[in-house]
Amino acid sequence: MRNVGIVIFDKVEVLDFCGPFEVFSLASLPDAPDRYPEQTLFTAWTIAETREPIRAVGGLEIVPACTIDDHPPFDLIVVPGGYGTRTIPQTVVLWIAAQAPGLEITTSVCTGAGILAQAGLLNGLRATTHWASIDALRSRFPDVTVIDDERIVDEGKIITSAGVSAGIDMALHVVERMHGHAAAANTARDMEYRWAEA
Repeated sequence: MRNVGIVIFDKVEVLDFCGPFEVFSLASLPDAPDRYPEQTLFTAWTIAETREPIRAVGGLEIVPACTIDDHPPFDLIVVPGGYGTRTIPQTVVLWIAAQAPGLEITTSVCTGAGILAQAGLLNGLRATTHWASIDALRSRFPDVTVIDDERIVDEGKIITSAGVSAGIDMALHVVERMHGHAAAANTARDMEYRWAEA
C-alpha cells in the first residue's frame, strides 16, 4: 500500500484535492473481496503547513490529517490548485521541492502546476494547467513547455493535469500506471465516473 500526500491550503479548489482523494482512497483491484480498508491500494492523507483548519474555495473547512513537520513517508504527492496558490506559504513550496526527489511521482492539478514550477520541478519538462492559466504559466516559467491541448501530461516522475475535474483522470492514470488498467477501470466504475483515459 502506498501513501499519497494531498497538499491543502487556504482557498484550495475543492474538487482539485477531493477528486484525487476519492480515487486514491477507493482504488482497488477488481477481484478484491472487500476494499475497506485492507484491499485498497493507497492511503490518502491531507497535509498542510499546520493542523489549523483549512478553508477551501466556497467555504468548505478541512482539518489536515498531518503537517509538513509530522507526516508518514509518502510515495506520491498531489498539489492541487485554486486561488490559494497565489498565497501558499513558501515553507510548503520548499517542502514540496525537498520531498520530490524521494517520491515515485509528484503530481499537480490545475494551477498546482505553478507551485511545482516555483519549486523548480518543471524546468525542462512539459506541463499543463487550467485553460485560463496556460498563458500565465507560460510567461512566468519560460523553462517549462506548457501544453494547452492535453488533459494529462506525464513526464515520468512528474505528472500535471488540467483544471479541476482533470485531477480525477490524473489520479486514475496514476492507478493505471502503478497497478494496471483493470484496477483503474474498476475504481472509475466504483465511482460511477466516465473516465477520459489518456
